[in-house]
Amino acid sequence: MALVGRRNGRNFGYGRQLSYAGPQALRDLFGGGHYGTVKAHSDRWQAFVRWCRSEDGPGFNDARQIDRQTLLDYAGHLRQQVEHGAIGIATAQNRLSSLNRTMAALRGDQYVKVPSPSKALGMRRTSVRHLVPQGQDREHIKRIVNALCENHYPRAAAIAQLARATGMRLREAILADLPRLKCEAEHYGKINIQDGTKGGRSGASAPRWISVDGHIRDALRFAEQVSPNGSRNLLAPNESFLDFHQGVVRSAREILHAHNLKGFHELRAAFACERYVQITNHQAPINGSRCSRFDRHLDRQARDQISYELGHGRIDVVSAYIGGWT
Repeated sequence: MALVGRRNGRNFGYGRQLSYAGPQALRDLFGGGHYGTVKAHSDRWQAFVRWCRSEDGPGFNDARQIDRQTLLDYAGHLRQQVEHGAIGIATAQNRLSSLNRTMAALRGDQYVKVPSPSKALGMRRTSVRHLVPQGQDREHIKRIVNALCENHYPRAAAIAQLARATGMRLREAILADLPRLKCEAEHYGKINIQDGTKGGRSGASAPRWISVDGHIRDALRFAEQVSPNGSRNLLAPNESFLDFHQGVVRSAREILHAHNLKGFHELRAAFACERYVQITNHQAPINGSRCSRFDRHLDRQARDQISYELGHGRIDVVSAYIGGWT
Protein backbone atom coordinates (compact mmCIF):
# COMPACT_ATOMS: atom_id res chain seq x y z
CA MET A 1 0.00 0.00 0.00
CA ALA A 2 1.43 3.38 -0.95
CA LEU A 3 0.45 6.81 0.37
CA VAL A 4 -3.19 6.89 1.45
CA GLY A 5 -3.41 10.66 1.16
CA ARG A 6 -1.30 13.74 0.64
CA ARG A 7 2.20 13.60 2.12
CA ASN A 8 1.33 16.40 4.54
CA GLY A 9 -1.45 14.30 6.06
CA ARG A 10 -1.24 12.29 9.26
CA ASN A 11 1.99 10.25 9.36
CA PHE A 12 2.87 11.93 6.06
CA GLY A 13 -0.01 10.16 4.36
CA TYR A 14 0.81 6.64 5.58
CA GLY A 15 -2.22 6.09 7.81
CA ARG A 16 -3.35 6.81 11.34
CA GLN A 17 -1.00 4.55 13.32
CA LEU A 18 2.72 5.26 13.78
CA SER A 19 3.40 1.52 14.03
CA TYR A 20 1.77 0.96 10.63
CA ALA A 21 3.16 4.00 8.86
CA GLY A 22 6.86 3.22 9.28
CA PRO A 23 6.86 -0.25 7.67
CA GLN A 24 4.61 0.99 4.84
CA ALA A 25 6.99 3.83 4.05
CA LEU A 26 9.91 1.41 4.06
CA ARG A 27 8.15 -0.94 1.65
CA ASP A 28 7.61 2.00 -0.69
CA LEU A 29 11.23 3.08 -0.30
CA PHE A 30 12.56 -0.36 -1.23
CA GLY A 31 10.00 -0.95 -3.96
CA GLY A 32 8.50 -4.03 -2.32
CA GLY A 33 11.86 -5.85 -2.35
CA HIS A 34 14.75 -6.29 0.09
CA TYR A 35 12.49 -8.20 2.46
CA GLY A 36 15.16 -8.82 5.09
CA THR A 37 16.28 -5.18 5.18
CA VAL A 38 12.71 -3.90 5.42
CA LYS A 39 11.91 -6.34 8.22
CA ALA A 40 15.02 -5.40 10.21
CA HIS A 41 14.27 -1.66 9.94
CA SER A 42 10.59 -2.29 10.73
CA ASP A 43 11.36 -4.31 13.87
CA ARG A 44 13.64 -1.53 15.15
CA TRP A 45 11.01 1.06 14.28
CA GLN A 46 8.50 -0.82 16.43
CA ALA A 47 10.91 -0.55 19.38
CA PHE A 48 10.89 3.22 18.87
CA VAL A 49 7.07 3.25 18.68
CA ARG A 50 6.87 1.31 21.98
CA TRP A 51 9.11 3.93 23.58
CA CYS A 52 6.92 6.73 22.18
CA ARG A 53 3.88 5.15 23.83
CA SER A 54 5.64 4.43 27.14
CA GLU A 55 5.63 6.63 30.24
CA ASP A 56 9.10 7.90 29.32
CA GLY A 57 8.16 8.67 25.72
CA PRO A 58 6.43 11.70 24.19
CA GLY A 59 3.17 9.90 23.48
CA PHE A 60 3.26 10.67 19.76
CA ASN A 61 1.24 8.69 17.23
CA ASP A 62 1.94 10.98 14.28
CA ALA A 63 5.38 11.11 12.64
CA ARG A 64 4.84 14.81 11.86
CA GLN A 65 5.29 15.50 15.59
CA ILE A 66 8.73 13.88 15.68
CA ASP A 67 11.65 16.31 15.56
CA ARG A 68 15.37 15.98 16.14
CA GLN A 69 14.97 16.48 19.88
CA THR A 70 12.61 13.50 19.97
CA LEU A 71 15.30 11.38 18.35
CA LEU A 72 17.96 12.64 20.77
CA ASP A 73 15.66 11.83 23.70
CA TYR A 74 15.28 8.31 22.31
CA ALA A 75 19.08 8.07 21.99
CA GLY A 76 19.30 8.97 25.68
CA HIS A 77 16.82 6.21 26.49
CA LEU A 78 18.90 3.70 24.51
CA ARG A 79 22.08 4.86 26.23
CA GLN A 80 20.49 4.11 29.61
CA GLN A 81 19.49 0.65 28.39
CA VAL A 82 23.06 -0.05 27.31
CA GLU A 83 24.44 1.16 30.64
CA HIS A 84 22.00 -1.11 32.49
CA GLY A 85 22.99 -4.09 30.34
CA ALA A 86 19.54 -4.48 28.78
CA ILE A 87 20.86 -4.16 25.20
CA GLY A 88 24.26 -4.03 23.51
CA ILE A 89 25.93 -1.02 21.93
CA ALA A 90 25.50 -2.51 18.45
CA THR A 91 21.77 -2.97 19.04
CA ALA A 92 21.40 0.64 20.17
CA GLN A 93 23.29 1.98 17.16
CA ASN A 94 21.29 -0.21 14.78
CA ARG A 95 18.04 1.09 16.25
CA LEU A 96 19.11 4.70 15.69
CA SER A 97 20.30 3.95 12.15
CA SER A 98 16.97 2.28 11.32
CA LEU A 99 15.12 5.20 12.91
CA ASN A 100 16.98 7.57 10.55
CA ARG A 101 16.15 5.41 7.55
CA THR A 102 12.46 5.11 8.46
CA MET A 103 12.05 8.83 9.16
CA ALA A 104 13.62 9.58 5.77
CA ALA A 105 11.19 7.15 4.13
CA LEU A 106 8.21 8.78 5.85
CA ARG A 107 9.23 12.38 5.30
CA GLY A 108 10.88 12.07 1.90
CA ASP A 109 13.86 14.09 3.13
CA GLN A 110 16.82 13.96 5.53
CA TYR A 111 15.93 16.91 7.74
CA VAL A 112 15.03 14.96 10.89
CA LYS A 113 17.70 12.46 11.84
CA VAL A 114 20.44 11.61 14.33
CA PRO A 115 23.59 12.82 12.53
CA SER A 116 25.86 10.30 14.24
CA PRO A 117 24.34 7.40 16.22
CA SER A 118 27.67 6.62 17.93
CA LYS A 119 28.14 10.25 19.06
CA ALA A 120 24.52 10.50 20.17
CA LEU A 121 25.01 7.43 22.33
CA GLY A 122 28.39 8.62 23.56
CA MET A 123 29.91 5.18 23.02
CA ARG A 124 31.55 3.14 20.30
CA ARG A 125 30.43 -0.31 19.34
CA THR A 126 32.81 -3.21 19.62
CA SER A 127 32.08 -6.41 17.81
CA VAL A 128 34.53 -8.98 19.10
CA ARG A 129 33.62 -12.65 19.24
CA HIS A 130 33.77 -14.20 22.70
CA LEU A 131 32.25 -17.61 21.94
CA VAL A 132 33.97 -20.35 19.94
CA PRO A 133 32.20 -20.69 16.56
CA GLN A 134 30.03 -23.73 16.09
CA GLY A 135 30.48 -25.82 12.96
CA GLN A 136 34.28 -25.93 12.90
CA ASP A 137 34.25 -29.73 13.10
CA ARG A 138 33.55 -31.05 9.61
CA GLU A 139 32.05 -34.26 10.99
CA HIS A 140 29.53 -32.03 12.75
CA ILE A 141 28.67 -30.42 9.39
CA LYS A 142 28.27 -33.85 7.77
CA ARG A 143 25.72 -34.82 10.41
CA ILE A 144 23.81 -31.58 9.82
CA VAL A 145 23.87 -32.05 6.04
CA ASN A 146 22.61 -35.62 6.41
CA ALA A 147 19.82 -34.48 8.74
CA LEU A 148 18.73 -31.76 6.32
CA CYS A 149 18.66 -34.21 3.42
CA GLU A 150 16.74 -36.79 5.44
CA ASN A 151 14.14 -34.12 6.24
CA HIS A 152 13.84 -33.19 2.55
CA TYR A 153 15.81 -29.95 2.68
CA PRO A 154 18.64 -30.71 0.23
CA ARG A 155 18.94 -27.08 -0.85
CA ALA A 156 19.43 -26.03 2.77
CA ALA A 157 22.11 -28.71 2.99
CA ALA A 158 23.77 -27.11 -0.05
CA ILE A 159 23.71 -23.72 1.70
CA ALA A 160 25.40 -25.22 4.76
CA GLN A 161 28.15 -26.78 2.66
CA LEU A 162 28.76 -23.62 0.63
CA ALA A 163 28.84 -21.42 3.73
CA ARG A 164 31.28 -23.70 5.53
CA ALA A 165 33.53 -24.25 2.50
CA THR A 166 33.62 -20.71 1.09
CA GLY A 167 32.42 -18.36 3.84
CA MET A 168 29.41 -17.28 1.77
CA ARG A 169 26.56 -15.43 3.42
CA LEU A 170 23.12 -17.04 3.31
CA ARG A 171 21.94 -14.84 0.44
CA GLU A 172 25.20 -15.39 -1.46
CA ALA A 173 24.86 -19.17 -1.20
CA ILE A 174 21.25 -19.10 -2.38
CA LEU A 175 21.93 -16.84 -5.37
CA ALA A 176 25.37 -18.18 -6.34
CA ASP A 177 25.70 -18.68 -10.11
CA LEU A 178 26.69 -22.35 -9.89
CA PRO A 179 27.66 -22.99 -13.55
CA ARG A 180 29.89 -19.90 -13.51
CA LEU A 181 31.56 -20.93 -10.25
CA LYS A 182 32.11 -24.46 -11.55
CA CYS A 183 33.72 -23.07 -14.71
CA GLU A 184 35.97 -20.74 -12.71
CA ALA A 185 37.01 -23.57 -10.39
CA GLU A 186 37.98 -25.74 -13.35
CA HIS A 187 39.82 -23.04 -15.31
CA TYR A 188 41.37 -20.86 -12.59
CA GLY A 189 41.46 -22.97 -9.45
CA LYS A 190 39.53 -20.24 -7.66
CA ILE A 191 36.01 -18.76 -7.63
CA ASN A 192 34.76 -15.19 -7.56
CA ILE A 193 31.84 -14.65 -5.15
CA GLN A 194 29.68 -12.00 -6.82
CA ASP A 195 26.00 -12.92 -6.54
CA GLY A 196 23.83 -11.74 -3.64
CA THR A 197 26.65 -9.70 -2.10
CA LYS A 198 26.07 -6.79 0.29
CA GLY A 199 26.66 -3.10 -0.26
CA GLY A 200 27.05 -3.25 -4.03
CA ARG A 201 30.24 -5.29 -3.73
CA SER A 202 29.87 -7.11 -7.03
CA GLY A 203 31.32 -7.01 -10.50
CA ALA A 204 34.82 -6.17 -11.61
CA SER A 205 35.01 -3.26 -9.15
CA ALA A 206 34.87 -5.62 -6.14
CA PRO A 207 36.38 -9.04 -6.98
CA ARG A 208 36.30 -11.64 -4.23
CA TRP A 209 38.34 -14.62 -5.30
CA ILE A 210 38.55 -17.73 -3.10
CA SER A 211 41.10 -20.47 -3.79
CA VAL A 212 39.40 -23.79 -4.50
CA ASP A 213 40.04 -26.94 -2.50
CA GLY A 214 38.33 -30.32 -2.31
CA HIS A 215 35.68 -29.08 0.10
CA ILE A 216 34.66 -26.26 -2.22
CA ARG A 217 34.52 -28.60 -5.23
CA ASP A 218 32.31 -31.01 -3.28
CA ALA A 219 30.03 -28.17 -2.13
CA LEU A 220 29.64 -26.83 -5.67
CA ARG A 221 29.00 -30.30 -7.06
CA PHE A 222 26.30 -31.02 -4.48
CA ALA A 223 24.67 -27.59 -4.95
CA GLU A 224 24.51 -28.12 -8.70
CA GLN A 225 22.90 -31.53 -8.16
CA VAL A 226 20.09 -30.13 -5.99
CA SER A 227 19.62 -26.92 -8.01
CA PRO A 228 16.09 -26.93 -9.54
CA ASN A 229 15.77 -27.67 -13.25
CA GLY A 230 16.21 -24.59 -15.39
CA SER A 231 17.98 -22.65 -12.66
CA ARG A 232 21.58 -21.47 -12.28
CA ASN A 233 21.27 -21.18 -8.49
CA LEU A 234 19.30 -22.71 -5.62
CA LEU A 235 16.03 -20.93 -6.48
CA ALA A 236 13.52 -22.47 -8.84
CA PRO A 237 12.82 -20.34 -11.95
CA ASN A 238 9.40 -19.31 -10.62
CA GLU A 239 10.48 -19.00 -6.96
CA SER A 240 11.26 -15.72 -5.20
CA PHE A 241 14.00 -15.30 -2.62
CA LEU A 242 11.35 -14.42 -0.04
CA ASP A 243 9.32 -17.57 -0.73
CA PHE A 244 12.44 -19.72 -0.44
CA HIS A 245 13.51 -18.00 2.76
CA GLN A 246 10.11 -18.41 4.39
CA GLY A 247 9.43 -21.91 3.13
CA VAL A 248 12.83 -23.58 3.35
CA VAL A 249 15.36 -21.58 5.35
CA ARG A 250 13.11 -20.96 8.36
CA SER A 251 12.12 -24.61 8.62
CA ALA A 252 15.71 -25.78 8.13
CA ARG A 253 16.87 -23.60 11.02
CA GLU A 254 14.93 -25.82 13.43
CA ILE A 255 17.08 -28.73 12.28
CA LEU A 256 20.25 -26.65 12.70
CA HIS A 257 19.25 -25.79 16.25
CA ALA A 258 18.51 -29.43 17.01
CA HIS A 259 22.07 -30.23 15.93
CA ASN A 260 23.74 -27.49 17.97
CA LEU A 261 24.20 -24.86 15.25
CA LYS A 262 22.74 -21.39 15.84
CA GLY A 263 22.43 -20.58 12.16
CA PHE A 264 24.06 -20.57 8.75
CA HIS A 265 25.99 -17.39 9.58
CA GLU A 266 27.93 -19.30 12.23
CA LEU A 267 29.55 -21.26 9.41
CA ARG A 268 31.18 -18.08 8.09
CA ALA A 269 32.97 -17.77 11.42
CA ALA A 270 34.04 -21.42 11.21
CA PHE A 271 35.40 -20.75 7.71
CA ALA A 272 37.27 -17.66 8.95
CA CYS A 273 38.88 -19.59 11.81
CA GLU A 274 40.01 -22.30 9.41
CA ARG A 275 41.51 -19.73 7.03
CA TYR A 276 43.40 -18.16 9.94
CA VAL A 277 45.05 -21.52 10.63
CA GLN A 278 45.89 -22.02 6.96
CA ILE A 279 47.50 -18.57 6.68
CA THR A 280 49.36 -18.40 10.02
CA ASN A 281 49.77 -22.04 11.11
CA HIS A 282 48.23 -20.93 14.42
CA GLN A 283 44.76 -21.38 15.81
CA ALA A 284 42.41 -18.40 15.61
CA PRO A 285 42.45 -16.15 18.71
CA ILE A 286 38.98 -17.33 19.72
CA ASN A 287 40.36 -20.87 19.79
CA GLY A 288 43.21 -19.93 22.11
CA SER A 289 45.97 -18.64 19.81
CA ARG A 290 48.37 -15.90 20.92
CA CYS A 291 49.81 -15.35 17.44
CA SER A 292 49.22 -11.60 17.51
CA ARG A 293 51.37 -11.28 20.61
CA PHE A 294 54.56 -12.46 18.95
CA ASP A 295 53.84 -11.89 15.23
CA ARG A 296 51.62 -8.87 14.78
CA HIS A 297 52.46 -8.62 11.08
CA LEU A 298 51.37 -12.20 10.36
CA ASP A 299 48.17 -11.72 12.33
CA ARG A 300 47.41 -8.53 10.40
CA GLN A 301 48.12 -10.27 7.10
CA ALA A 302 45.66 -13.04 7.98
CA ARG A 303 42.96 -10.56 9.00
CA ASP A 304 43.40 -8.59 5.77
CA GLN A 305 43.01 -11.74 3.69
CA ILE A 306 40.03 -13.05 5.66
CA SER A 307 38.33 -9.64 5.46
CA TYR A 308 38.71 -9.75 1.69
CA GLU A 309 37.43 -13.32 1.38
CA LEU A 310 34.40 -12.65 3.57
CA GLY A 311 33.48 -9.59 1.50
CA HIS A 312 34.07 -6.96 4.16
CA GLY A 313 35.72 -3.62 3.61
CA ARG A 314 37.18 -3.24 7.12
CA ILE A 315 39.72 -5.40 8.89
CA ASP A 316 38.24 -4.73 12.35
CA VAL A 317 35.08 -6.64 11.37
CA VAL A 318 37.11 -9.85 11.29
CA SER A 319 37.26 -9.82 15.11
CA ALA A 320 33.56 -10.73 15.09
CA TYR A 321 34.51 -14.02 13.39
CA ILE A 322 37.90 -15.06 14.81
CA GLY A 323 38.23 -13.02 18.03
CA GLY A 324 40.14 -9.88 18.87
CA TRP A 325 43.83 -9.10 19.16
CA THR A 326 45.41 -10.68 22.24
